[in-house]
Amino acid sequence: MKLSILPFLFLLGPAAPFAPSAVVKHNRNTELFARKPFISGNWKLNPQTKEEAVTLASEIAASIGPDTPESDIALFVPYVFIEAAIGATDGKINVGAEGVCPETAGAFTGAISTGMLKSVGVEWALAGHSERRVIFGETNDYINEQCRKLLEMGMSVMLCIGESESEYDQNLADAICATHLKKGLAGISKEEMSRVAIAYEPVWAIGTGKVATPETAQSVHKTCRAIVASMYDQETADNVRILYGGSVTPDSIDELMTQPDIDGVLVGGASLDSAKFGRIINFQ
Repeated sequence: MKLSILPFLFLLGPAAPFAPSAVVKHNRNTELFARKPFISGNWKLNPQTKEEAVTLASEIAASIGPDTPESDIALFVPYVFIEAAIGATDGKINVGAEGVCPETAGAFTGAISTGMLKSVGVEWALAGHSERRVIFGETNDYINEQCRKLLEMGMSVMLCIGESESEYDQNLADAICATHLKKGLAGISKEEMSRVAIAYEPVWAIGTGKVATPETAQSVHKTCRAIVASMYDQETADNVRILYGGSVTPDSIDELMTQPDIDGVLVGGASLDSAKFGRIINFQ
């Protein structure tokens, strides 16, 4: 093993974010705090038409039934599909944005502001996804601006962190996650942390079919929780939800969700398949 073992959205309406409240959850083994699981999907640059988006969102919503584990369930979708997805899910799934510009208004062609998102019912957005860092050159400082602007607007953010394959090979996972957390959360208060979730996504596992073993993912999540405790306090660390992302599938979800510091998942490719994502939502 190459890693050292160190140490969202709306309720069922558009106006209030998820709260990481204590919940008694079957098949959970959280050591310090019973955090409510958070199952989320990131559609990225998919699907290609509004009709496909509506069908996919509707089918995913239909997979939620009386026996579905009590979790917060969310979809982060392309901007143009947000309102359609909200309508298609009938309040069963919370719909957020894949990103945001920290500027409020002005000459920023192609940008989407927090105010624009909030006006159509969005309360959560992703920040810091590896594809935004690598492909679009978003820096830690810019990502921090996104986080702070969302929180300033009374919204919530899922901060994505994680190491590249070369960093993983050099045993730098803990150091990279510490940097992403400390810079991404700079200037964010203990009180605001109730509107922050963290998604650990090892870049080498995103879309590759590779997946960190549950034990490896758990060790990094435990480290991330210790970092949050060092930045704030143990209570804040015990309350924050840390999700795993990186080629999550129906085959890997159940064991991942038994780990004490894994509070949910951020799913990419499998969230584009309603049957697969439905199985992930209905983890056992």
